[in-house]
Amino acid sequence: MTRSAIIRTISHPQPAASMLARPRPHVRTFTSMPRFSSAGAEVRIVEVGARDGLQNEKTTVSLDTKLELLSRLSRTGLRHIEAGSFVSPKWVPQMANTSAILSQLETTREKDDGITYSYLVPNTKGLSGFLDGKPTPATTGNEIAVFASASEGFSQKNLNCSIVDSIARFEPVVASALENGYQVRGYVSMVISCPYSGPTPSQAVGDVVEKLLDMGCYEVSLGDTNGVGTPGTVGKLLKHLVEERGIPPERLAAHFHDTYGQAIVNALVALEYGIRTFDSSVGGLGGCPYAKGATGNVATEDLVYFLEGTGVHTGVDLEQLVGIGEWISKTLGKGNGSRVGRALASKKGLM
Repeated sequence: MTRSAIIRTISHPQPAASMLARPRPHVRTFTSMPRFSSAGAEVRIVEVGARDGLQNEKTTVSLDTKLELLSRLSRTGLRHIEAGSFVSPKWVPQMANTSAILSQLETTREKDDGITYSYLVPNTKGLSGFLDGKPTPATTGNEIAVFASASEGFSQKNLNCSIVDSIARFEPVVASALENGYQVRGYVSMVISCPYSGPTPSQAVGDVVEKLLDMGCYEVSLGDTNGVGTPGTVGKLLKHLVEERGIPPERLAAHFHDTYGQAIVNALVALEYGIRTFDSSVGGLGGCPYAKGATGNVATEDLVYFLEGTGVHTGVDLEQLVGIGEWISKTLGKGNGSRVGRALASKKGLM
């Protein structure tokens, strides 16, 4: 029996003879077949552990530890790594040494190593700090990222301004970065629901995404910042963005936090809608200071294990990642947030 025949049999079992005369209630059926083929599919992973992962740590992480983390990650096959954030040390003390990170990487990294290092830049002052480091502009080299919210409540809490005002702040930043030869990546937070404003309308997310793309961002990462998304809510959002608004999926990335354990299944939904770029954090590092209860980003180890097991190529060495996740978790004095990392580390006697 073919798989489709099996599915039909399970979805519509043959009724007993005594039930044939009874009126049948309406039954809604769901397809169990994914809309993407894993054969030959490739995915790009953006490693956010050194920036998004560390910025919420209460204990100061030394410059040497950050540089060692970046060095180890650069040898795993990852080709896109967040390195830091040019934000005010008053608001995010953990990112105070980002200028030193940029300087060290520019001095020590191999030319044409194929890795793009990304730096979050919230305003023109942050861009000046980035440009002062004279980073090499190239397709693979360095880029900046800007950050907006799809929720008014979160925008006020995190950025101290409205969505409209935050985007207005980014316009000169993006324009100047592009003029200087740097690519710009966009982030949108609270794309599913916000602890201050409640459920986020898909229309509001789409409006912000389109503004960032029109501004010059080559890609916009969709952030389920507090990890409340489910296949239903994520699917609804992506249907609106990709099918109804016509935003090309190759211009979008998925950024899932794993607060409710839904990140991997949400990644499958994103794959089905054509998204091929995913943000993740080694060891599941991360959280959000403005979203109480939010845990870390989906662990890079978990994401790679899932993707490779699905037949999707990542180009990332899982065994090395597991060792890095164990090392950075122990260095920070916390448990490893990756289920795959813990399982494989236990097998190898790393725990």
